[in-house]
Amino acid sequence: MEKMKLKLLYSDLKADIDIIEKELEIALNSSSQLINDASLHLLQAGGKRIRPVFVLISAKFGQYNIDQVKNIAVPLELIHSASLVHDDVIDDSDLRRGRHTVKAQWNNRVAMYTGDFIFARALEYVTSIENPRVHQILAKTMVEICNGEVIQIEDKFRSNQNIKDYFRRIKRKTALLIESSCELGAVVSGLDNKNVRHLKQFGYFVGMSYQIVDDILDFTATDKELGKPAGSDLLQGNITLPILLLKDHPTISRFIELAANGEVTEQQRLEMLSIVRKSDAIKQSINVSNHYLRKALKEVDALPNHPMKKKLRDIALFIGKRKF
Repeated sequence: MEKMKLKLLYSDLKADIDIIEKELEIALNSSSQLINDASLHLLQAGGKRIRPVFVLISAKFGQYNIDQVKNIAVPLELIHSASLVHDDVIDDSDLRRGRHTVKAQWNNRVAMYTGDFIFARALEYVTSIENPRVHQILAKTMVEICNGEVIQIEDKFRSNQNIKDYFRRIKRKTALLIESSCELGAVVSGLDNKNVRHLKQFGYFVGMSYQIVDDILDFTATDKELGKPAGSDLLQGNITLPILLLKDHPTISRFIELAANGEVTEQQRLEMLSIVRKSDAIKQSINVSNHYLRKALKEVDALPNHPMKKKLRDIALFIGKRKF
């Protein structure tokens, strides 16, 4: 239901989004049937397509040409998809969007090569763009995403991490790719540098808000809504903002120790969820997300008058207020 509401906000872009969906299927076509099936597995599970949408909207502020814009929207979504396939191996996740992950449907080796294949397709796709600035931004983004993956591995179950560590991690995990989506959409459409910066900053701030809300929902939404067990992030060792704000709670501290040893029972998971949901940590986390959201909206206000300003504002507000 929430995904449907989001899609209504950019329903007027449906024709161009459909073009991107078809291009994604073409890009994931492989001569290997195994890689082909595994690559399409996650794509067919659906998704919000937030990154391509931000590319399209940002490009609308300049000289919009879907035949050109799709050549950056597609690789950005491919990079996101590849990172999810790799994430599921690192986190040993069996479910994503209510479906088996690639690593669960096949195995870790197939998943890693599938992720590599999708990354390679992204690089191949973007070669049609001649602007070196586009390649520099995209290369830097991919390097930082990889750094973020390593940081996430290093931070697993690390109870002495702080909020600064968390922000550093989610910046690379989520915010950078959304930031690059907005920036690159503006760059390929020839927008001036001042407004490219506003869109880039908008993407960063809304990306931070987006991930914080995701981390809140991992505790507050139901298993059915999430398509996986609530609290999965903590079970996998990813200590997010609500837990950082509660890490001195004795039951939560003990839970982290048990999770690190793979000894959490279903009753203990439910007890942990109850503690987090009843605590002030959820409200405090929402306040942090709203802080980033307000900064994102200021960047929208600074953009020139354009019909897309309202759309950016509406999507940002939806992202910051969504329920799952």
